Amino acid sequence: MSIPLPAYLDLYRSGELARRVERARRGLARCVLCPRVCAVDRLAGERGKCRTGRRAVVWSCHPHFGEEPPLVGQGGSGTIFFSACNLECIYCQNYEISQLDEGSEVTDDQLASMMLRLQAMGCHNINLVSPSHVVAQILAALLVAVERGLRLPLVYNTGGYDSLVALRLLDGVVDIYMPDMKYADAATGERLSGVAHYPPVNRRAVQEMHRQVGDLEVDERGVARRGLLVRHLVLPGGLAGTEEIVGFLAREISPNTYVNVMDQYHPCHKAHRIAPLARPTMVAEYLEAVHLARRAGLRRGF
Repeated sequence: MSIPLPAYLDLYRSGELARRVERARRGLARCVLCPRVCAVDRLAGERGKCRTGRRAVVWSCHPHFGEEPPLVGQGGSGTIFFSACNLECIYCQNYEISQLDEGSEVTDDQLASMMLRLQAMGCHNINLVSPSHVVAQILAALLVAVERGLRLPLVYNTGGYDSLVALRLLDGVVDIYMPDMKYADAATGERLSGVAHYPPVNRRAVQEMHRQVGDLEVDERGVARRGLLVRHLVLPGGLAGTEEIVGFLAREISPNTYVNVMDQYHPCHKAHRIAPLARPTMVAEYLEAVHLARRAGLRRGF
């Protein structure tokens, strides 16, 4: 069985990966690497909304068997959970990591070693969880890891609030994009995640991701090797705007888009402050979301 090599190897051999590392590093000096455009000097230790300076902060690194089946396979998905976030979701189920910043700072070499350790454990991919605010650090660590033998595809597992500046640095680097599409309504995004203009930023990001990698492709084992996989969490009371989101995916991305319509919402963190979020999603709400996805013409995932 022949397993395709990850996209970043071509960039490494041409020297382009090293150039991307330098461009991303310069971007930290007046940070423009996420849509918040905080413009702080992270190289000097200044911190913007993501509360992360020059070094990435990692909460955990381990094989994960609870991700989508095309990522897990038999060996698991090699997850690296980054602490902090460029979103402020009031219902975040991992708020200790994303909002309370639990974790430890790591050097580029330490982050590279984590990637290599996951590869040695037999994982199918390196799954970068909440990476939007640490793109520069990921690229720097990747360069080290490739020089030391990394050959696994990268999964960019994001809340979906990503800038085109960062995504273009990742073009030819990431094999599998896995963004959230959280909201169809901008006011809801601002109220629940603390960011203005989430829907247009998110849609442009998903379009760029699909342009780079296309629809999800799996090998003969059913393991993902390249492409786009979208997550959509069903929120109580229709707050996520599912009908509009699945319609966008079917019309503007591809009816062959792999979509995970997720049913695991439960009140967490500060969710009790918003009446509709103070209860779990009902089964009927989830089934309606799946129906809407099918009616829109989507046919993979759910």
